[in-house]
Amino acid sequence: MSRVSKLSRTSAILVAAGAASAAMTTYNIYRARKVEREYPPAGRFITVNGIRLHYIERGEGPPVVLLHGNMVTAEDFDTSGVLDLVATQHRVIAFDRPGFGYSDRPHGSPWGAGAQADLLRDALVVLGIKRPIVLGHSWGAAVALALALNHPDAVGALVLLSGYYYPSLRADVLLSSPAAIPILGDLLRYSISPLLGKLLQPLLLKGMFAPLPVPANFMKGSAPNMSVRPGQIRAESQDGVAMIPSAIALRHRYQELTLPVVIMAGTKDRVVDSNQPRRLYAQIPHSILRLIPDVGHMLHYAVPGEVAKAIKEAGGLATKLHNIRQATASYTASAA
Repeated sequence: MSRVSKLSRTSAILVAAGAASAAMTTYNIYRARKVEREYPPAGRFITVNGIRLHYIERGEGPPVVLLHGNMVTAEDFDTSGVLDLVATQHRVIAFDRPGFGYSDRPHGSPWGAGAQADLLRDALVVLGIKRPIVLGHSWGAAVALALALNHPDAVGALVLLSGYYYPSLRADVLLSSPAAIPILGDLLRYSISPLLGKLLQPLLLKGMFAPLPVPANFMKGSAPNMSVRPGQIRAESQDGVAMIPSAIALRHRYQELTLPVVIMAGTKDRVVDSNQPRRLYAQIPHSILRLIPDVGHMLHYAVPGEVAKAIKEAGGLATKLHNIRQATASYTASAA
C-alpha cells in the first residue's frame, strides 16, 4: 500500500471517528434534555455564592436537612417515603447536592465534602435555617460530617446512614476516575460514558439495594435516567474520586463532635464495609448505633419508619443538650 493510500485511509478513519463522536454527543445532549423534560424540577431554586441550588421543601416545625448519596438526587428521599414521614412534624429541606439533579457544579473546584459543606452552610443562612438536624446518606453522610465539623454552630444533630467514614481500597474509585479527568472526562461524558453507565446500571443498583430487590417505584422514578446525563456523570465521578481524600481529611476529627449523632447502617451493605459504622461509633463516645439486620446500603427504602424515628431521637437529644447548656450558662451567670 502506498504512502498516499495509507494517509487517505487514516484520514477516513479519523473523519469517521469524529463523525461518530459528534453523533454520540448530539444524541447524549438530546437525551439529557428529554429526561429533564420528563422529570422537571420538583422543588425550588436559590442562588448561593453565584451557584444555583435546587431543593425540595415540605412540612413545618423544627428544621431537618436531607443530603443524598451518589447516583441519586433529592427526590431519593421522596421516593423512599422518608421525606413525607419526617414532614409530618418538621420543616424538611432536601437538597440536590452540587452537580446532581438541578443543582449547579461549576468547573474549577474538586468539590470534596468540605467544599460542598461550605456551600450548604451558606444555603442554610439564605433560607433562614438555624441548627437543623442534618441527615446524610452514603456520600451525603460525609458532607453532613464536614458541615458539623467545620461549622459546628450550623448543625443541631446528625443522622448518618450507610456512610463511608474511613479510607479503604475501592475498585469503584478506579472506575469513576476517567470521567473526572479534565478534557478527557468531557469527551467521555458526552460520548461513551452515558451508554456504559446505562449498561452497568442494573448491576450497580442490584448491589446498592441487595439483599433486597430494587423497588419498582425507584425504577419508575427519575434517578435511573437523571444519573446518566453528562453533567451528573461529572458530579458522580468527581465524588467517587474525592471519596477517599474526604475520608482521610475527616477521620481524625470525629471525636471533636459534641452534638447528638445517630449512626445507622444495614448489616448486609455491599457498598460500604460493615466495620465502618462500628468504628465511627467507637470514635464518638456519645453516639448511638443502629444496625438494621438483613438490609443493604439503601436502608432508607427498607426501613423509612426507622429512619424517621432516628431523626426524632436525634432531635430530642438536641433539645435536651440545648436546655442543659442554657441552664449551665444561666447558673454560671448568676453565680458570677
